[in-house]
Amino acid sequence: MESSDDEKEGVFENYMPKELSHSFASNGRKFVDEVLNGPNERCLDNFRMDKHIFYKLCDILQAKGLLRHTNRIKIEEQIAIFMFIIGHNLRTRAVQELFRYSGETISRHFNNVLNAVMAISLDFFQPPGSGVPPEILEDPRFYPYFKDCVGAVDGIHIPVMVGVDEQGPFRNKNGFLSQNVLAACSFDMKFHYVLAGWEGSAADLRVLISALTRRNKLQVPEGKYYLVDTKYANMPGFIAPYAGVPYHSNDYASGFHPQDAKELFNHRHSLLRNATDRILGALKARFPILMSAPPYPLQTQVKLVVAACAIHNYIRKEKPDDWIFKKYEQEIGLQMEDSSPPLEIEQQVMHVEAQALEVALPEQLEITSQLRDSIADEMWNDYIRDLSSM
Repeated sequence: MESSDDEKEGVFENYMPKELSHSFASNGRKFVDEVLNGPNERCLDNFRMDKHIFYKLCDILQAKGLLRHTNRIKIEEQIAIFMFIIGHNLRTRAVQELFRYSGETISRHFNNVLNAVMAISLDFFQPPGSGVPPEILEDPRFYPYFKDCVGAVDGIHIPVMVGVDEQGPFRNKNGFLSQNVLAACSFDMKFHYVLAGWEGSAADLRVLISALTRRNKLQVPEGKYYLVDTKYANMPGFIAPYAGVPYHSNDYASGFHPQDAKELFNHRHSLLRNATDRILGALKARFPILMSAPPYPLQTQVKLVVAACAIHNYIRKEKPDDWIFKKYEQEIGLQMEDSSPPLEIEQQVMHVEAQALEVALPEQLEITSQLRDSIADEMWNDYIRDLSSM
């Protein structure tokens, strides 16, 4: 069999489903047929989605003329190759042994499917609506205080592989090579918007500003806002926690007793913004290729992030009680983050506010600050009243 360029970069660890680690199917078509004609669990394990969802994705891409059957490989097998790679973080050589095709054939169909998914990816990203999310409306901790909140925004660092000459900008503050990906998420574990490809050294607020000013931009409905953490600014369309006030704390997990309005606001802000941890956890669990740097060109690595998020949304729409979603739907424990010394916090706030001025006027920042204060005060007054009535 031919060797692809993928393996020339080095040796990588691969995960292979247990049922395949001992014996391989005679060829790719037989393997795919066995999976699709077998129990639904086999499709979930191998291709990361239910059988009927897999078939529907094949129909969508074929109907739009993005994929077609070839003399040797049907569309189902092409998509199976792609899903198998991103769903198990396998390199081309491992997939060659399973599907019995050359490295060139595997790579070609992998890229064909990736480009096909990218071509319709915007169809899978829906902007937020005008209503109050049920997760807020049905929880007295959040309603009516966050009634105008449509989701949460966070930055995630995805490992990246680049040439030695390009590594500088991609090295993040922890010393690892990564791309800084901005994700705007709903509270029902869907992605509203994803911007991938920024260097790991880029500040999160800089990436957000880029998302707000590019042609295909992140849109925030009039009068609505997203929740962000302290890496971002408290500015129009984005509500950040109070700086210098505990945000992630062990006290928040149990027995939390806020001392003032700002502590209570930060506590509930943190609980609600925790949606980003759940959705990103589900994304990585389904597509472990995002956990390590795949040996593909940078452009392909960027596409992979967007495509994975698009397929995540597609599965969430078609099968909201999918086993991975069910696992991550419950609130996961909050991680503790040590508070920075006051001087460092002040410097960070000044830096963030300076960047915020690039997209908002001082009076707009003041209005957003007043909005946050009014939410915190209303929340605190109700909290005190409820305590006195006990």
